Amino acid sequence: MNIDRSASLSGEKGTENHVFRRNVSRTRVKLCGMRRREDILAVNKILPDYAGFILAEGFRRTVTWEKARELGGLLADEIIPVGVFVNSPVEFAARMLNEHIIRIAQLHGDEDEEYIRRLRILTDTADNIAAEKMGPEHAGVPVRIIKVFKIAGEEDIKAAENSGADMILLDAGTGAGKAFDWTLAKKVKRPFILAGGLTPENVAAAIRQVQPYGVDVSSGVETNGCKDPEKMRQFTENVRNHGEQDK
Repeated sequence: MNIDRSASLSGEKGTENHVFRRNVSRTRVKLCGMRRREDILAVNKILPDYAGFILAEGFRRTVTWEKARELGGLLADEIIPVGVFVNSPVEFAARMLNEHIIRIAQLHGDEDEEYIRRLRILTDTADNIAAEKMGPEHAGVPVRIIKVFKIAGEEDIKAAENSGADMILLDAGTGAGKAFDWTLAKKVKRPFILAGGLTPENVAAAIRQVQPYGVDVSSGVETNGCKDPEKMRQFTENVRNHGEQDK
């Protein structure tokens, strides 16, 4: 399937749909692992495109859905809340979307195409056929689902390209904070978010090398296990300065 690599993901926090739009040159920024009020106060000054909440159990940055609702309610309108799930019951992910606690679900486990299909049904987006919406002739379609793929070889690239999710994210593992071989990402023929081992120091080089739709960071903007406002600011600034330099 031929996919327009210039497509992108955008949306308004107060709306139901987030859409792919073509010919958007700015690299999007997702700061993940928000868990404290001070994290939200910091990102509201920085204004990344997305803020992520870990809604899967058993991780250091996990928050309850009640906490995610509280923190998400404090987010600036310009920032879209994303919920991260790892093999969570599909009904739980759907509930978080339907109750507008999050606007996008990021699936970071072994969720398959049937899981994605079921999530669409439960969130009233089942009529958005992946094969159609990813075509370059489409001006925009609802985006509710990001699927994460752990990249170790070319077989993983093929699986990512064939995903029925609205957007894919390429990573080295489940929040491992390690980079994979970025030369593999250059072979992907659909828009993707890059994650894994990104820091304020290397993010501009990563964008130049693989030209992702967006970048996702968590541990790379932390100090002593907590979000560092200065690192988050520098990371976001380096992404956006890179985009300005390339225009």
